[in-house]
Amino acid sequence: MRIILTLFSALLLTSCYQPERNCENFKNGTFEFEALVGTEVLKTTFTRNDSIEIDYFKGKSDTSSVRWINDCEYIVKKINPKNISEKNAIHMKILTTDADTYIFEYSIVGEANKQRGTAKKIK
Repeated sequence: MRIILTLFSALLLTSCYQPERNCENFKNGTFEFEALVGTEVLKTTFTRNDSIEIDYFKGKSDTSSVRWINDCEYIVKKINPKNISEKNAIHMKILTTDADTYIFEYSIVGEANKQRGTAKKIK
């Protein structure tokens, strides 16, 4: 009986855990995102002002529109795509937040293949 009570208590405590999601803190600001591409770590800096996002990568900038679905999910779409693949909108979902970082999941709208990343707010 004691084992059942202990297991039930442990299950009850762990099932109530919710990761922190203060997404409102990350709607505006300047952020850094690093990704491993092959053997090279590439850094992108981007500035988001609620409905516009400007990405800076390898000395070039690119502007995207941002449409918020809810406090933690949004759609990013390039304003001036340079090729067919850049015409695809990207669904972004903030999964967890911390003081100055957030973990997110992203995919091309309509596709099941999802990737994860971490962004750090620098301003």
